[in-house]
Amino acid sequence: MTGEVTIERFRKKYVVNLEGCWLWTGSVGKTGYGRLGGPGTSAHRRSYMMAVGPIPDGLELDHLCRVRCCVNPDHLEPVTHQENVRRGISGHLERATTHCPKGHPYDDKNTYHTPAGKRDCRECRRAASLRYRRRLNGD
Repeated sequence: MTGEVTIERFRKKYVVNLEGCWLWTGSVGKTGYGRLGGPGTSAHRRSYMMAVGPIPDGLELDHLCRVRCCVNPDHLEPVTHQENVRRGISGHLERATTHCPKGHPYDDKNTYHTPAGKRDCRECRRAASLRYRRRLNGD
């Protein structure tokens, strides 16, 4: 998307709110992200690439403002997927959860951190492993 005409068309597709977000007024997908052109073309990615340059390989854009339809490149930061998830709402919810679904505490002794950065309950993992071994042995 290069050229002054295309940039001007892009600028007509957002409005600026009091927080400095550039709210996309064009097509918005089910997930709340602005779309530009066809499926898979997100407005925030295009905005970042026009203003800053290419998104580094292996990284995705995190909305620092937490507003999915914002296309302000100053509100976007390239991060790993793991970091993006950690910063997101689901990461906050996970950290706020103090016990596993079975009621065991997420404390230093009972919490296993997976290589993907998720938490697992050690007690539940042990029980699942025991059930698996019993099934293998025909118990």
